[in-house]
Amino acid sequence: MTGGTAFLHGAGQVSMAILLAGMLLLLRRLSKGPTAADRVVAMDLLSVLVVTFLVILSIHTRETSYLDVAIAYACIAFLGTIALARFIQKGSQKKPSQPDHHQKSDTPCEHLPETPSRKKEVP
Repeated sequence: MTGGTAFLHGAGQVSMAILLAGMLLLLRRLSKGPTAADRVVAMDLLSVLVVTFLVILSIHTRETSYLDVAIAYACIAFLGTIALARFIQKGSQKKPSQPDHHQKSDTPCEHLPETPSRKKEVP
């Protein structure tokens, strides 16, 4: 191996090891994230690290088929992240509660809007 090739080989191994360590830390965040949004962000970052790992592996092994896999995985991961983000967004938007007509209150028809004929009297 020449000097440049040896450096590239060593740098590829070190970067893949760092990426694997980051993936392990993200798996912890993915499983223990306090909110669903944290889990979606962790999943998105994990997919970015997997794509990066595949690209570095492609450079390291000089096999271009890993690049095709990385591109396909990136497209699928993007769509999955968008779908989960929309799911979380729709889950957080709760419908306003409808007034319960069977509920007794101090004033009759308080759920109705104010009209000139039904103004409240001020003492």
